[in-house]
Amino acid sequence: MTSVLRKWGNSLGLRIPKSLAEQLNVRPGTTVQITARNGQIVITPAAPTYRLDEMLKKITPKNLHRETDTGTSQGNEVW
Repeated sequence: MTSVLRKWGNSLGLRIPKSLAEQLNVRPGTTVQITARNGQIVITPAAPTYRLDEMLKKITPKNLHRETDTGTSQGNEVW
């Protein structure tokens, strides 16, 4: 599969064909890592990063689960 680099401001842009994007499960907004390896450009989806404050913002009364009873103390726990 080939693609053409295009000027994008002071940088270069690369369009990823839809079939390849679907195969790699990438979409607009996906963060990627770009590296050079042995004269090749390697583009890899970056590992997701999670922030506690962002995850907590997603909790709503609708998706908040109830307290879970795990039974009585089994060791030296203090409740």
